[in-house]
Amino acid sequence: MANYHYDEAGNMAAYFLISVLSIILVPMTLSTVTRIAARCPQDPKGCQCKLCIEQRRQILAKTRGSPLKVMLTKRTLSVLLGWSIVGFLAYRVANTQDESKVYNPFDILGISTGTSEKDIKSHFKKLSKLYHPDKVKATINQTVEEIEKRFVDITKAYKALTDDTIRRNYELYGHPDGRQEMSMGIAIPSWVVEGKNNIWVLGIYGLLVGGVLPGMVGKWWFGNRGRTKEGVSAKTAEGFWKGLTEASGITEVCKVFVNAFKHERVSKAGSDLHKVEGEIEKRLGKDWSELKSLLVDEASTRALVLLYAHFLRLELGSKELLEEQKSLLLQTPLLLNAYLSIASARNWLSPTLAVMRLHAYIAQAVVPGRRGPQAQLPGFAPDAVAEEEVDDLSDVVRQLREAGDERAEEAQKALGSLCSLDVVDMRFKVIGERVVTPSSIVFLLVKLRLKDLSSSPVDATKSESAEAEESPVNDAIDEKFLHSRRDAEEIDVGDTGFAHAPYWPGLRKPGWWLVLADDKSNRIVVPPLKITDVPLSDPSRERNYRSYKLQFQAPANVGLFTWKVYFVSDTFIGGETCRDIVLKIDDVSALNVEEQHLEDEISDPEEDTLAGQMAAMRGGPVKRVPVAEEDSDDSSTDDGDEGDSSDSD
Repeated sequence: MANYHYDEAGNMAAYFLISVLSIILVPMTLSTVTRIAARCPQDPKGCQCKLCIEQRRQILAKTRGSPLKVMLTKRTLSVLLGWSIVGFLAYRVANTQDESKVYNPFDILGISTGTSEKDIKSHFKKLSKLYHPDKVKATINQTVEEIEKRFVDITKAYKALTDDTIRRNYELYGHPDGRQEMSMGIAIPSWVVEGKNNIWVLGIYGLLVGGVLPGMVGKWWFGNRGRTKEGVSAKTAEGFWKGLTEASGITEVCKVFVNAFKHERVSKAGSDLHKVEGEIEKRLGKDWSELKSLLVDEASTRALVLLYAHFLRLELGSKELLEEQKSLLLQTPLLLNAYLSIASARNWLSPTLAVMRLHAYIAQAVVPGRRGPQAQLPGFAPDAVAEEEVDDLSDVVRQLREAGDERAEEAQKALGSLCSLDVVDMRFKVIGERVVTPSSIVFLLVKLRLKDLSSSPVDATKSESAEAEESPVNDAIDEKFLHSRRDAEEIDVGDTGFAHAPYWPGLRKPGWWLVLADDKSNRIVVPPLKITDVPLSDPSRERNYRSYKLQFQAPANVGLFTWKVYFVSDTFIGGETCRDIVLKIDDVSALNVEEQHLEDEISDPEEDTLAGQMAAMRGGPVKRVPVAEEDSDDSSTDDGDEGDSSDSD
């Protein structure tokens, strides 16, 4: 029969609490340490112009601060408190006496297991003289009950080794008193189930289960229900969808984008923006009036003013306004990514490229739509319109140097971090096939690297793409990469440094989007692929590039498809590359006999399966099941029947 008892000492509950707290605290501690390490970065590598150096200094001063300010956050204090509780519970468990020890009379008497009965009796007499209650005087740390219990244990141990009945109980049941009740502990203290505490216990239980838990679930549910998978408000996404048209350019995209802040949470400083707005209107004139006329609410108007103050690089004159502008700018990548998802979902090329380009205008603090990529160089105004179209910033720096312009030195430093994307090779590949057949799975394989604009131009006569194509080793690496699940080849990229973006409120790494599009129909073929961590050109490396892949399904009809591949930068204005590419779809007859047979084996279902019957109903090809053995069996049966009939005749 089992004897149940509650954990008065709390020993069993301590094991449970240690386990639960460890499950919570271990991942929480790892993430906290990672955050602290991220907030204490080393001096980063990046653009060496004065503006960028000063920007990095200010960012590092804010993120580092004092060590106590970095470490003593609410999250850190919670982790420390949790581990303190775990340490206290572990100490308590370690110093708790084990009440479930196995009964051993030899240990109680202090003798070895091979001691003879004569020696046991002699030893018991000695112990009796030492520990008999009548001969022991209680000390400060002892009670009479403890002294009596010790002597009773010694007597039981002696009898367990000398008395036949008691020894039989010990040998059969492991205890001199015979069979013992099974003791099972419940890891809660007894006061929890006492009648006088029922109301309090039920009240706390009802509060947790009926109040706190539903409140947490409801807060999570209603908070996420109003947001998309990109993390923006559903009303914001609806505004993007309705405001987007097939012909939307950078100006139209920017107008729709500003309205998004009406439904987003942006910290408000409460300071007056009339002076800043007056300066913007003075610089932009009629364009500002048209922009402002589209906005009807205060939140969108305030966001528009702060955003264009960033574009025009205006002094806000208030620390609170600077923090509000910083919060707004750091929220723009999330909103623009949601905007891009909607544009690419509708397969419209023009608005998709416009949203991508808006990233760079915000990063470089340049008025969207204004021609003149030189505005991102130090010393150039953000709203200046170029007298003539400029495509190569290195030409601008060269002209400044020839003219003896004082801006040439800083512009040269900034040009060193404005790397150009170099397309080494670009082709369509189908795994295991020489040609692309209708509806096959195709990979657009591109090989990219970064080229320093400040360095001397590369010799155009050297065909590096041919070098990348002809190497058997490279082909084997490419084939392995195509079979992998990653979009980018796994290589050691190294530290490419932070980009030149002195007006962006953070450290920024450059990135690009790969867009495969049919510009004749203004459609994108497949959703864009974001490209990051492109390595710098290093001629000493055997593979002086990194491979990326974009997967899609080939068109169902045969022919030539002339498309374009766009590489659009999210950081540099004008850092865009466009290449023509042709996809040739061949008929299955272009494959050899073995490849055609393999294609048939893979694609055509058998006629006796459900898929084969459905394909036959649609008029599609099916594989017939061989019936030669059945025919031979039938013919042999027929022959046997004829023989039997002839015998009967």
